[in-house]
Amino acid sequence: MKNKNSRLKRALKLRCRIKKQGVNRLSVHKTSQHIYAQILSKDGSTTLVSASTTQVDIKSTLKGTGNVIAAVEVGKIIAQKAVAVGVTEVAFDRSGFKYHGRVKALADAAREAGLKF
Repeated sequence: MKNKNSRLKRALKLRCRIKKQGVNRLSVHKTSQHIYAQILSKDGSTTLVSASTTQVDIKSTLKGTGNVIAAVEVGKIIAQKAVAVGVTEVAFDRSGFKYHGRVKALADAAREAGLKF
C-alpha cells in the first residue's frame, strides 16, 4: 500500500501544477494488463476524448494489451481523436507513474500524431 500512496501523492502534486497552467490534460493510467488515456477539459470536469486497450476496436488489432506496442497504438488513437475535436495542446499527466516504458511510449506516439505538450 505504501507504493500506491506514494504514487498518488506524486500525482496530486503534478495535477496541482497542471491546474495552475489552465490547459487541457492528457491523463494516463496503467495496470499490468491495460493502459488508459483520456483528455480532460481545463477545469477537469469533462472528458473530451478517451482511448484504452479495453476498447474492442483497439484490442482486436493487438496481440497483447499490456505491452509497449499497445501503448503506442493508444497514443496514436488518442492524438487522432483529440485533433479531430480541435485539441492540439495538452499537459501530460502521468498519474505519478515513472516516465519510462509504456508511459513514455504513449507520450511519444501522441507527440508524433500531432499533440503538443
